[in-house]
Amino acid sequence: MTDVEIKIENIVASASIGKDIDLSEVKQALEPDVTFNREQFPGLVFKLKDPKTAALIFSSGKLVCTGAKSIDDSKTAIKKTVGLMRSVDTDIPEEFEIKIQNIVASANLESTLNLEAVALELEDTEYEPEQFPGLVYRLSDPKVVLLLFGSGKVVCTGAKTKSDAKLGVERAYDRLSELDLI
Repeated sequence: MTDVEIKIENIVASASIGKDIDLSEVKQALEPDVTFNREQFPGLVFKLKDPKTAALIFSSGKLVCTGAKSIDDSKTAIKKTVGLMRSVDTDIPEEFEIKIQNIVASANLESTLNLEAVALELEDTEYEPEQFPGLVYRLSDPKVVLLLFGSGKVVCTGAKTKSDAKLGVERAYDRLSELDLI
């Protein structure tokens, strides 16, 4: 399988604006799409409608964005959020770094898998069906973790780029083919 189709399910990105912020002030700028309950969670939870994401905002000036389906949407969501925050704190810098922390993607190998056989033959795996129905396969290059299911469905996590997610799934498919497991 030289070309596997993957679907991005979620992207987690982070940013730091480089300064502490007053969460109570920022909360007002983000109303009504924000929740803040310091006893339950130390940051603001801001839900954007476009792109459909959630941003976690901390008093340290760090932000974490989840729920995006593309890297561009992830960056757009963070920039929109920081732009709204700037309306109550004009000292927030215009430039800041956005880092992709994790990409979760799914794929279908179009073949059923005997996970017991895969666990015996394939290196760097964990399989405990009484605890989790999938087999965990850790790759070192690219550094991703794949969850393989008997149905042939695969979930890739830990990727920093879409191409790493795709490469991880392709390498798993090739290795399973080499071992006659697919």
